[in-house]
Amino acid sequence: MSVRKVTVATLAGLKGRNEKAVFVTAYDYPTATFADRAGVDMILVGDSAAMTMLGLPSTLQIGLAEMLVFIRAVTRAAQHAFVIGDLPFLSYQPSDETAIRSAGAFIAAGCDAVKCEGGSRVARRVRAMVDAGIAVMGHLGLTPQNLGQLGGYRVQGKSLAAAERLLRDAESLERAGAFAILLEAVPAETATLPPLDELLATAVESVGGEERRKPQEGHRETIEQADQRTA
Repeated sequence: MSVRKVTVATLAGLKGRNEKAVFVTAYDYPTATFADRAGVDMILVGDSAAMTMLGLPSTLQIGLAEMLVFIRAVTRAAQHAFVIGDLPFLSYQPSDETAIRSAGAFIAAGCDAVKCEGGSRVARRVRAMVDAGIAVMGHLGLTPQNLGQLGGYRVQGKSLAAAERLLRDAESLERAGAFAILLEAVPAETATLPPLDELLATAVESVGGEERRKPQEGHRETIEQADQRTA
């Protein structure tokens, strides 16, 4: 039986119908195989592999070469899921050319898209990658590659001013061509006031802070529903 591959158009269709996408993280072939066969929509190969797989103290210590090992393992398994590769620290920040080359290496290794952290200050890099034909997911809120500036792993966007900055950053990423934005550790009142997923045409995913779209919860039921969709 042929397997239908999830694409950017598939994800846009889910948003248009106000349906949830199942979004999980995997770093290896066995885990990605289980997730893909369960029918998940998106798999993130996160730079958190630095800590979870390599025993490093933070995401800042993993490089492009190490990420490519994990990416190749996951993409070999993903016949259905849309695979997003997490661009590591300093693999996109220095210049547009650096960003394009790094993202291009991920796409050549089998990724469907890449993810980078930051808002307005990385919008130029996002635009450069998009103009090179690469699908890009943004990442706002708690951005681990900026821990030195954030003061540690803390919930972001608690105040009205912070919520307004978050919206401005999200709009910058959307204008730059990002197909989706991941919000990490953003409280419910910030994520819904204003409602970013309604104000933006770009899809909004949330992890670790916003209740009604939080991927960690409801996995069992959602995966079963996804499995029925792809049966």
